[in-house]
Amino acid sequence: MGQKINPLGFRLGTTQNHHSFWFAQPKNYSEGLQEDKKIRNCIKNYIQKNRKKSSNRKIESDSSSEVITHIEIKKEIDTIHVIIHIGFPNLLKKKGAIEELEKDIEKEVNSVNQRLNIAIEKVKEPYRQPNILAEYIAFQLKNRVSFRKAMKKAIELTKKADIKGVKIKIAGRLGGKEIARAECIKKGRLPLQTIRAKIDYCCYPIRTIYGVLGVKIWIFVEEE
Repeated sequence: MGQKINPLGFRLGTTQNHHSFWFAQPKNYSEGLQEDKKIRNCIKNYIQKNRKKSSNRKIESDSSSEVITHIEIKKEIDTIHVIIHIGFPNLLKKKGAIEELEKDIEKEVNSVNQRLNIAIEKVKEPYRQPNILAEYIAFQLKNRVSFRKAMKKAIELTKKADIKGVKIKIAGRLGGKEIARAECIKKGRLPLQTIRAKIDYCCYPIRTIYGVLGVKIWIFVEEE
C-alpha cells in the first residue's frame, strides 16, 4: 500500500515556505497559532459574505470571483502584517473594504498594543494557482456542467500559465450516480517524489445536491 503525504508539507523548507512568520515562547505558541487561524477564517468569511451580497444584487458571478490563494501573516512587536494573495481583488478594492475588514479582525483577535496592517497582492498568473482552478470547477459543477467537461476546461485554462504539468482528481457521486467513484485527468509531467520540484497542491470540497465532492489539484510549476 502506498504511503501518501501532502506535497506541500513534503517540500516545506526547500521549495515551499511557511505562510506565518513570527516567534513565540513555547507556552504562548498555541495562542499565536489560534490567532492566525482566527485571522484567516475572518478574512475568508468576509469574502464569502460580500460575494453573497453581490450575487443577491444580480451581479454576474463566475470563476473570476474573489479567490484567496494564501494569506501571509508576519508579526512584529507592535504590528501584525497580513498579506492577502488573491486572484481577482474586485471586492477588496472597493472604498472602505479594507477598513471594514480590519474592524472585523480586531473584534476576533484581542491583540493588545498591536497595530493591524492589511495589504493585498494580486496573483500575476491566476490560473497557475490550484485554488482558483478548484473554484472554477466548483462553479461549473454547481451549474450542472458535466464534470469531465469542467476538468478539461480547467486543463485548457492552465495553457495560459507557464507550468510543466497538471493533474486533477474528482471523487464522490459524480453525475449523481448512486455509487461514488473517482475520475482523474492529467497533462504533462508531475514528479511527486522529487523534492526539488516545486508543486502547488490543494484539496477543495464542493457541495452539490448529490452530496459533497472532493477535488484535488496538483500543478508542477518548475524544477530547481
